[in-house]
Amino acid sequence: QVQLVESGGGLVQPGGSLRLSCAASGSTLESAIGWFRQAPGKEREGVSCISAFDGSRAYVDSVKGRFTISRDNAKNTVYLQMSSLKPEDTAVYYCAPVWTVHDRCSLHPQITNWGQGTQVTVSS
Repeated sequence: QVQLVESGGGLVQPGGSLRLSCAASGSTLESAIGWFRQAPGKEREGVSCISAFDGSRAYVDSVKGRFTISRDNAKNTVYLQMSSLKPEDTAVYYCAPVWTVHDRCSLHPQITNWGQGTQVTVSS
């Protein structure tokens, strides 16, 4: 069973950038993968996803034009490049396999038990 581990979070000033990594172990990363985030006191929300084979992507409106998702299948890793960060991007970020529709990824996770995630804090 594939295990996913998030890393790359940290403290960054507004307007800054971070790159998050979602590394798979235990098996080859063959699933569509999504990034999710949960801010204090808020529901977890889907941020972006990438399909397994054709590389199609999706983003929530609030991050379009600022975040870019990519995957390196040779390294079994999915990345989330975050630019022009805003304080409202502050959250714990998680990655997870997601359901697909006609091979296109969705922002619906396949899991209910989440890992530790990686904290992103945007503050001056």
